[in-house]
Formats: sequence, structure tokens, C-alpha cells
Amino acid sequence: MTTSSASTVTERISVDRPFFAVEFFPPKDDRGEAELWRAIRRLEVLDPAYVSVTYGAGGSSRDRTVRTVERIATDTTLCSMAHLTAVSHSTEELRHVIGSLAAAGVRNIMALRGDPPGDPLGEWVAHPDGLHHADELVALIKRSGPFCVGVAAFPYGHPRSADLDADTERLVGKFRAGAEFAVTQLFLEPEGYLRLRDRVAAAGFDQPIIPGIMPLTSERTFHKGPELSGSPLPEALVRRLAPYSGDAAAFRAAGMEVTGELCERLLAEGVPGIHFYCLNRSTATTELVDRLGLAPTGRDRGALPASA
Repeated sequence: MTTSSASTVTERISVDRPFFAVEFFPPKDDRGEAELWRAIRRLEVLDPAYVSVTYGAGGSSRDRTVRTVERIATDTTLCSMAHLTAVSHSTEELRHVIGSLAAAGVRNIMALRGDPPGDPLGEWVAHPDGLHHADELVALIKRSGPFCVGVAAFPYGHPRSADLDADTERLVGKFRAGAEFAVTQLFLEPEGYLRLRDRVAAAGFDQPIIPGIMPLTSERTFHKGPELSGSPLPEALVRRLAPYSGDAAAFRAAGMEVTGELCERLLAEGVPGIHFYCLNRSTATTELVDRLGLAPTGRDRGALPASA
């Protein structure tokens, strides 16, 4: 069986066709783990460029991230990437986690400063023996081994940034520290992403900036996602989807149409690929991958297990 698990994300996204990638979160219990692995196996045959697993600082969530990424790396054909946040960690603890990831065979890390525990929009306080910004974490990871490192980007600026210029400088600072690519927070219209891409290019950097998209399958994801990401909820989109409020099936159909149109616009603008926030489900992502033609041809899928 051909495997992608030992590849770097940079290798996997350096292709001559648009790719797709998916993001999971570590399961909380046995039922969640079974659901996650059903999604992984269903998406595996579509050959995503990489799959990433989010991270909760401290405790079992951190450990589940390492275990989940290790299992993806050893039991599937997928290229895996672990998220790592600086929040609530000393530098020594971060070195320990990085070492655990290396021992598990993980070569790709998404380096994030992280949100305050319990309140993503609350005041961020650094660990007294820790790091203050994501560029410091990028540098620490790069000093720790031959890792491929990604970082977060914010089409409308991080909620704590003074302005878009300051936010752009933060992003290019992460590139200067050694990050090879960025993935954006979710957004619902393309203009903010396109302007961010232009600002980064004007600053002299050409690292890929991959748009992060969450399929609009429910009213909750429609409203909650922008609230957490800091991206605006476009008024025109609110009006377009308002007639379907209260009808779950109709809202999902309309929301998926909106998501498909957004992805088509981004691909027409030359984005390298799409990073899907799939919420540990496979159906919506599979529908979008088929609509957008992002899966490899049947001949390209030959090395992948038919049972996945």
C-alpha cells in the first residue's frame, strides 16, 4: 500500500491541481472515536492532501491529539498534522510535547498561540515560563527537529490585533520564523481572504495561504462559526438564508449551495486548495469535494484501500 503518512504537508500541497484537506478534533469518548474513524476511512479514499487534529492545552485532550495523530500516521495512508498551542504551557512542556509528536512519527505541526481556556475571546495571558506569540512557537519547533510547520491566518484580522496591517505583520513574522504555509480561520465571503493574500504578497512573501472553510450544514454553524473566528456574518448571506430558518433540511441544502459557491469563487481566484473544518463528519465534505472536482481520478486512487 502506498502511504502518505511520512510526507510533509509542503510536499503534499505542491501539486499541479487544487487539493483539499480536512481538520478533525480529538474524540472525547468511545462513541466519538468510532464516529471520527468512520469519517477518516470515508475520506481516506478521496486522498486529502493532509488531515490535521486540533489540540487542547493540558490534560487528556492533549494526549488524545497525540494518540489520534499517531494512529492516523501508522494505520492509514494519510498525511497527518498535529496542532500545538502555546497556551498554558511552559517552554519545557512544549519541548516535551514536540518530542512526543516526533516519537509518534509526526512530521507536521500547526503552531498556534492558542485561545484562553474556557473563553476563546477572553484576555490572553502567557505562561510565566512560556511563550507569548506563535512566531516563538514556530521557531521552537523548527529548532527541535525537521518539522514542517503551518500557522493560522485571519482574513479579517485576529480579534486582538490593532488593525489589519499589524495582523499582517504578525503573519509574515511567523513566515520569517520558518512557517511553510498558513491556514485561515473560517470565513463566509471571499473578499477578506483575497485582500489578506494581496497584503502578504506585497510584503514579499509567497508561502501558500490555504482558505479554511466550514460547510454550512446548520443554523448553529452559520452563526457560531463567525462568532468564534472573528469573521463577519455578511448581511446579504443572512437575508439569503433567512427563508430556511427552522427547516433543518432546507437550511442544509441552501447552506451547502452557498458553501459550494464560495469554494468555486476561491478556486477561480487561484487558491492552492481548500481546508475543510469537517467537525468529525464526512458527508458534507465528500459532497463538496465531488462538486468541486477535488478528488483524484479513479486511476490515481488505485493505491488506496477500497474498503475505506
